[in-house]
Amino acid sequence: MKNLGILLSGRGSNFEAIAKNVAAGRIPEARIAVVISNREDAGGIETARRLGLTALVIPSKNRDRAEHDREVVAALRKNNVDLVCLAGYMRLLSPWFVQQFPRRILNIHPSLLPAFPGLEAQEQAFAYGVKVSGCTVHFVDEELDHGPIILQKTVPVLDTDDEHTLAARILEQEHIAYSEAINVVLQGKFEIAGRRLKAITG
Repeated sequence: MKNLGILLSGRGSNFEAIAKNVAAGRIPEARIAVVISNREDAGGIETARRLGLTALVIPSKNRDRAEHDREVVAALRKNNVDLVCLAGYMRLLSPWFVQQFPRRILNIHPSLLPAFPGLEAQEQAFAYGVKVSGCTVHFVDEELDHGPIILQKTVPVLDTDDEHTLAARILEQEHIAYSEAINVVLQGKFEIAGRRLKAITG
C-alpha cells in the first residue's frame, strides 16, 4: 500500500475525485496519508477533515519560500508519503522540493500540454480558438507544467461553448484522468525515454 500526499490551495475537486476512487477501490494500491494546504480557507481542507483524513494547513502568506517548502516536505515525510499529488496547488515548487521526490510528484493541468501552460489554461485555449482541448497529468520537474506526460484526455471545443462550459467539461475529464495516472505510476509498468513515457508490456 502506497501513501499519497495531496497538496491543494482551493476547493480541491480533483482531491475529492481521488478520495472517492481510493474509497471505492479504484486505486487499489493507495491510501491518502495527508492533505496539506497553504491556505486556511481552502475548501479541500474542510472536505479532508469531513472524510476523517489527516489535514494540515501550512500557511505560505508572507513566508520565506524555502522555509515553507521545508515545512511541507517535513510533513510529507512524517506521513511517509510515497507519491505527492498536486490538486490545484497554487504555488510553484522550488527545485529543492522537486528533488526530494524525484519522479514522485504529479500534477494535473487543464490543457493538452505543451499548449497553454500556466494560469487560466481553459480561457487561453478558448480565446485561441482551438477545436480540441483537454487535460494532462504529468510528472513535476523544475520547470512550470513541463515534466514527462503520463496521460492526456481530449475534450472537443463546441461552437456553443464559452470558457466556463469548456472548463466544466475539461474538469470532468480531469477527475477521471488523475486516478488513472496514479494507477499507472503506482503499478510502475513504464519507462521514460527522453520525455516519452512508454508502457512496459509482459
